[in-house]
Amino acid sequence: MKSCYFCANDLSSVDYKQIQILRRFVSSYMKIAPRKRSGLCAKHQRKAAKSVKQARIAGLMAFVPK
Repeated sequence: MKSCYFCANDLSSVDYKQIQILRRFVSSYMKIAPRKRSGLCAKHQRKAAKSVKQARIAGLMAFVPK
């Protein structure tokens, strides 16, 4: 199993404005990747999912691919 990206890099928070990092955790269809594929721990998976949703509403990420 992969180690959690945020735990491994000692990042305390998942920010919705960091689009390049959040793109790692969505599929090419812009769906949020499950824990098995993303490799995140449960705590950071919840935070990442919330941040992706927040970024979508703020208009920083698309809901669907172009």
